[in-house]
Amino acid sequence: MNLLQTIVAFAVALGTLIIFHELGHYLVARWCGVKVLRFSVGMGKVVWSRKVGPDQTEWAVSALPLGGYVKMLDGRDCDLKGLPEKDLAREFTRQSVWKRIAIVAAGPIANFLLAIALFAGLYMVGVAEPAAKIAPPPAASAAGIAGLRGNDLITAINGEKVRVWSEVRWNLIQAVIDKKGAVIDVERPGSGRLELSLHADALTGMDMESDVAAKLGIALARPPAKLGDILPGSAAHKAGLRSGDLVVAIDGQPVQDWVAFTNTVRSSGGKLLLFAVERDGRVLTIPVTPDAETKGSVTVGKIGAYVAAPTDMIEVQAGPVEAVVKGAVKVWDTSVMTVKMIGKMLAGEVSWKNVTGPITIADYAGQTARIGMTSYIGFIAFISISLGVMNLLPIPVLDGGLLLYYSLEVLTGRPLPERVGDIAQRIGVGILVTLMALAVFNDVVRLL
Repeated sequence: MNLLQTIVAFAVALGTLIIFHELGHYLVARWCGVKVLRFSVGMGKVVWSRKVGPDQTEWAVSALPLGGYVKMLDGRDCDLKGLPEKDLAREFTRQSVWKRIAIVAAGPIANFLLAIALFAGLYMVGVAEPAAKIAPPPAASAAGIAGLRGNDLITAINGEKVRVWSEVRWNLIQAVIDKKGAVIDVERPGSGRLELSLHADALTGMDMESDVAAKLGIALARPPAKLGDILPGSAAHKAGLRSGDLVVAIDGQPVQDWVAFTNTVRSSGGKLLLFAVERDGRVLTIPVTPDAETKGSVTVGKIGAYVAAPTDMIEVQAGPVEAVVKGAVKVWDTSVMTVKMIGKMLAGEVSWKNVTGPITIADYAGQTARIGMTSYIGFIAFISISLGVMNLLPIPVLDGGLLLYYSLEVLTGRPLPERVGDIAQRIGVGILVTLMALAVFNDVVRLL
């Protein structure tokens, strides 16, 4: 079932992004008067098509799902003999260079606009996110050395205000990419506002593939293992556990928080555990045997108790105008960070292991879909930004390569020589094949 959900989530995400990207090219081409012969979702052999409209544009689905294209009337790959003059005037290469630039740029721009719309929609509906409150950092970690403490509420990083946990992680990643230290403003119970600093040395050379915040010793504050409602007839009820009990240890091992408690119970289905529980100022030892439940090939333990004090959550919501502005800022910041990451990889400062391919994207699509619609929509928005940025890279055969050609045409007053264009195309195909091979290799390594 998870595999099927992953495949469906990946197909929906990829199909949405391809359609919007190609619609950008198609709509601007029509607006500029260029005749469109085919709009294809997928590459390779056409498996289904239908011709629609006065131009009889062929709307098609092709065999290879990783991509799509808009085929316009173009003398470089179409025979123009016998065409009436009104159709020749609509041929792509006969348009002004500015129209050609607009048509090519429309695809990536459509991806950015889609991401803005998705983020704006999430902000308008409202998204509940964990507050930027941290767990006690290890004493030897960068956060511990800097003076951060458990239950500190982070309010700003390098002058950028933060409210929720995702903003903490985002700003720390940016600090790592920029190779600068992080000045962290916190509110500490009993001490008020404090300004603490993570030295730049702690952020230098950090592997971007891992959880940057966790490597610095900054983790989300988690609720204690304090029991809430107890289900009648459950293992917790049979053992004599009560609502309000605080589990401090299991089999002599301290329990740090609710997550650690849950992990221990889940891995102990059918096994006797000795709970050390604080109740009314006393510590009691209570034997508990979690019920064993089998799901597929996995057996998990459950005791039938709920957490009494959930993680602090904040509702992030905005009106229509503010939501669009916030969405645009998010898209811009993400695009800039992506470009910086690419530059760091080219300079050898960031590992090429960060290049991901369709397998990893499909995996994340499935994971976010299982978490919920909000996470899935956010995932599609981020992938849409990545697609827009990647297509703007000055690599021949990509939109960015064509924009480079046309920019040179604007500067020189004449188009790029055909022979130069052919050589550049071959180089571009080689670069893309190499990048795809690297991405698939990285995906397979992650799976293994």
